[in-house]
Amino acid sequence: MKPINLSFAACGFLGIYHLGAASALCKHGGKLLKDVKAFAGASAGSLVASVLLTAPQKIEECNKFTYDFAEEIRRQSFGALTPGYDFMARLRSGVESILPANAHELAHGRLHVSITNSRTGRNCLASSFPSREDLVQVLLASSFLPIYAGLKPVEYKGQKWVDGSFTNSLPILPVGRTVTISPFSGRLDVSPQDKGRLHFYLSVTNQEVLLSVANLVRLNRALFPPSRRTMESLYQRGFDDASRGKNMTQSSPCCRKPFDCEVLRYLE
Repeated sequence: MKPINLSFAACGFLGIYHLGAASALCKHGGKLLKDVKAFAGASAGSLVASVLLTAPQKIEECNKFTYDFAEEIRRQSFGALTPGYDFMARLRSGVESILPANAHELAHGRLHVSITNSRTGRNCLASSFPSREDLVQVLLASSFLPIYAGLKPVEYKGQKWVDGSFTNSLPILPVGRTVTISPFSGRLDVSPQDKGRLHFYLSVTNQEVLLSVANLVRLNRALFPPSRRTMESLYQRGFDDASRGKNMTQSSPCCRKPFDCEVLRYLE
């Protein structure tokens, strides 16, 4: 049987959808998680992937941090762009508090984080983490959106890196079957299903998404977090979409990609 991998798409504050999906996988996909060979992600997706791999018992703590972080952003006059607001320092504080002391050991060779070299514009899937600080720096680099999150790219191994979404927003690993998860509607294993008669798709740095008004709204919410109530509904949507994976025996009439039998047999 092919190895199973999980990949979480870049999505900013829509990462709360990923946390809902991760909760569903913990509840309904225990057998799947046990046999997952590797976890991957870009930007917020890499943060959720790292938690699901190294500290799944802290998903609820991640929810609280995300809600609080979003509320803090909403209080700023110009959101994350407010002069004097240190987006990356706040993100680091959350990463530091949630990742366990041995997170780098658990993630080494199994977590693949998409980052973009700021000088060459080339993508790198970082998967080697000699120390916890290395892991933290890679996760921060994958989430660094220039100007929005600050002006200085994250330094890692003597080079400067920015958000992985610029070059690979949804890593597909070369070996095995990669199960894809995204809060944007598209040809993905777990994602919202937008209804409509016409379906046009855009390939956005390795993620095939539906061209729709709903996805444009989601993009805005990724950068400018909506209300707590809306974010809670996004969390529930992620939970429900991932839970419905066990019923995906064929493609939906809209856009969802089907789970194959090798994945379906894991879902309880």
